[in-house]
Amino acid sequence: MKNPYEVLGVNENASKEDIKKAYRQLAKKYHPDQYGNNPLKNLAEEKMRDINAAYDYLMKNSSNTSYSNNSYESSDTTYSGENSDLYKSIEVDINSGDLRSAESKLASCRTRDAEWNYLMGILNMKKSWYNEAINNLTTACNLDPNNFKYRQALNNLQGMNNTYRQPYYDTRRGNSDICNICATLYCLDCLCGGGDIGGC
Repeated sequence: MKNPYEVLGVNENASKEDIKKAYRQLAKKYHPDQYGNNPLKNLAEEKMRDINAAYDYLMKNSSNTSYSNNSYESSDTTYSGENSDLYKSIEVDINSGDLRSAESKLASCRTRDAEWNYLMGILNMKKSWYNEAINNLTTACNLDPNNFKYRQALNNLQGMNNTYRQPYYDTRRGNSDICNICATLYCLDCLCGGGDIGGC
């Protein structure tokens, strides 16, 4: 893995606030969702993995400790605890599109912690189960309110959800207007004694 300070563009004496600020700027710039079907989306996903790993590493380790390739490579860069290896493999499954395997692994977890809910939320989002995804990501944020990754995923999904809902409501309103026009024409035809529509 690359030097986390270089990935985030901060110096080794950077405060946690500086690290968070740098992370937010990079996440906003490289988040894959904004690339749509652009061929650069895959590069953005790879870049975001590096950014997330660097951020997690630096936030879990004191800013006073200097970076070394060996210590960073041998440490757990993204996850900690008893499920760390499992969570890594689930993330790989989700990113590679093997949702069935990811779902099976998540179902086998006994602990339903913040990271579990985050991964389940991402999985549900990939399956277009947006309500479930919002529930999972909200739970992840409630369990770990200071985790920017969880908060960003929830905010992105809520923004996406609002975007999808708007055309739906517009369409319904449009259909309602068409129905009103048809009903009005029907009534007018009946009142005028034309009997052309509906046999009045």
